[in-house]
Amino acid sequence: MFALFTPAPRHSDAPAVSPARDLDLRALVGAAAWARLPAAVQRRFGLAHADVSYHGQMELRCSRIGHVYAALTRPWGGPPTHLHTTALPATVHVSHNGRGGVVWERCFHASTGTGQRTERTVRSTKELGADGGLLERTDGGLAMSLDVLEEDGALVFRSRRFWWVLGRLRIPVPTLLTPGTCRVAHTDLGAGQFRFTLSMVHPLWGETFHQCGVFTDPVVDERTDLPPTHSSSH
Repeated sequence: MFALFTPAPRHSDAPAVSPARDLDLRALVGAAAWARLPAAVQRRFGLAHADVSYHGQMELRCSRIGHVYAALTRPWGGPPTHLHTTALPATVHVSHNGRGGVVWERCFHASTGTGQRTERTVRSTKELGADGGLLERTDGGLAMSLDVLEEDGALVFRSRRFWWVLGRLRIPVPTLLTPGTCRVAHTDLGAGQFRFTLSMVHPLWGETFHQCGVFTDPVVDERTDLPPTHSSSH
């Protein structure tokens, strides 16, 4: 029988993943799939990567039902935003939280009708869950279990289940009450740029949110798609 509340494992249960363990996406993706990712993507998501800020522009779309979800989840730090615009300046800050997790903070720099600047910040933390899988949660307690995989050279995160985390309890959120399945793709474009794409698709309402943007990496990796240079020996 499905339990409504999922408590954290007891110490006497099978060994649980230590919450202080560093997030190792390579282990979650698998060595073979990880090797298919471009070197720049491996660096951005690898163990012990440096804190960094990325700057770019985004296109945001939100359906009518998406506006409702954005309003309902905003008090708990929900990532959906009601903004519907193009060429919106955005900054992404990535940092370690000191407890094994990685904080992703997206800041949208919007302008009001009067020409004033306003900012909307979305903050979430990727970390290992008690089951050893990937969990992404907001500061307000909204969370989702994620599968992480490689697709055509892109690193893809796909939601499997949504939760409301209260202390040691994880309360599952029924699928029909969520904005839909979330899919995030990180695609390297070369020359120090990458594309971020997010979509949320509800089983009844279709696509509720779509976000896409190109960002600049302050570190430009050397090209790895050139054939190796062979030197002759005499």
